[in-house]
Amino acid sequence: MTEGNVAYESKNVSLEALASLGEGQLAYVKQIRSEDVPGLFPQAPHLAPGLKLFALHTASGQPIMLTDSREAAIANAWSNELQAVSVH
Repeated sequence: MTEGNVAYESKNVSLEALASLGEGQLAYVKQIRSEDVPGLFPQAPHLAPGLKLFALHTASGQPIMLTDSREAAIANAWSNELQAVSVH
């Protein structure tokens, strides 16, 4: 079935297969708050509450880096030969 230029195909995909899509090729940038940092980056120093930060994650969701600018997160992805995508 197609709708416009989008094709829909019904297949059963395992969670493991879904999680590995884009692994080693894609990374995603997500805006987070400093209150979220300890859960994602336990080794990070304590940060003041209310800061707007950006986390870079692997396609499977593993956090890679933390920065205060979206541009720095994207540059890090590119330097590691990863295509960066944004998550809202």
